[in-house]
Amino acid sequence: MYQTKDIAVVILNWNGKALLKQFLPSVINYSNDAKIYVADNASTDGSVAFVSEHFPTVTIIQNTENGGYAKGYNDAFRYIEEPLLCLLNSDIEVTENWLQPIIDVFNADTKTAIIQPKILDFKNKTHFEYAGAAGGFIDKYGYPYCRGRIFDTIEEDKGQYNDVMDIFWASGACFFIKNATFKSLNGFDETYFAHMEEIDLCWRAFNTNHNTKYVGHSTVYHVGGATLSNTSPKKTYLNFRNSLFTLVKHTDSNVFIRTVVRMKLDGIAAFRFLLQLKPQYFYAILKAHGAFYMNLGRTLKKRKQLPKRSNYYKTKSIVWSYFIKKRTKF
Repeated sequence: MYQTKDIAVVILNWNGKALLKQFLPSVINYSNDAKIYVADNASTDGSVAFVSEHFPTVTIIQNTENGGYAKGYNDAFRYIEEPLLCLLNSDIEVTENWLQPIIDVFNADTKTAIIQPKILDFKNKTHFEYAGAAGGFIDKYGYPYCRGRIFDTIEEDKGQYNDVMDIFWASGACFFIKNATFKSLNGFDETYFAHMEEIDLCWRAFNTNHNTKYVGHSTVYHVGGATLSNTSPKKTYLNFRNSLFTLVKHTDSNVFIRTVVRMKLDGIAAFRFLLQLKPQYFYAILKAHGAFYMNLGRTLKKRKQLPKRSNYYKTKSIVWSYFIKKRTKF
C-alpha cells in the first residue's frame, strides 16, 4: 500500500526563481511526508542558490543543459527512487490534503498508472485552467481536449467533475505516474522538447494496457503560460508539430488517411489565423508541418516499434463538434 512518503514531487525549473519563491512554500506546507525535488535545467538566474538557501529540505537535481520538459524530467528521474512520481509545474499552487486522494486511488486500483488532479486557474479560481482542466481526451485525428475546456471555452467549476474517472491523457502541468511505469515506457520522447509529450506518454501507457485516471477530490491551481505564453507562436509550432508526431506514432489504423485529414484541418486553422490578422501563427503552423515532414522517417520507424490499441477516441472530430455543432461542454 502506498503512503505519501512514497511520492517524489518533482518541480522542473528553468530560470523560474520568482515562481519558486511564490509557489514552492505551498508545496512544502501541504505535501506531508512526500520528498520534494527541484530539477534545474541549467538556470542562470540564481534559482539553485535561492532554493538551497531558503528551502533546505528540498533536494536539488542539477541537469547539465536546458533540454526542455521532456529531457529535463528524463534526466532528473534517473536519480529518483520513490515509487510514485509527481511532475509539478513551477507555477502551481497546491492545496491542503491534495496528495491523499491520489494515494487512495493508486491503492484501490492496481492497473492505474497515471493520475491527474483537478486543475483550476490560479488567476480565476472559480474556473478550470486551460492545460488539463478535469482530464484529457483525444479525437480520431489527434486533437486533444478536456473535460472543462474545449478549445477556448473554459467552464466554471461547479462541482460537475468532482469524480474519479478514466481519462485518456493527464496534463503535464501536474500528474502522478508510477516510477516503474515511467521507466518501462522509456520516459518522454525527447524529440518533443516541450508540449504534447505527456499525451504521447499517456498514449503509450494506454497501448500497453495501463489506466490513466482523473481524481477530482485533489485540487491544484495553475497560472499557465508562465514559462511560455499560451498565445506564443512558438507554443503553436510545438503543439501542431508534436501532435502530428503523436498521431502518426500511435493511431491504430488508416494512418495515412487520418494524417491527411488532420493536416487539412491544420491548414484551415492556419488560414483562420490569417483572417484574424495573425500571420505569425499562420507561419508557425507551416513551420510545424515542415518539421513534421523532415522527421517523418524517424516517426514512422518509431511507429513500427510501438504496440497499437484501438478505441482510443470517444469523439471522431472535436473540431466538427465544437466549430460546426457548437458543442462547448464535455
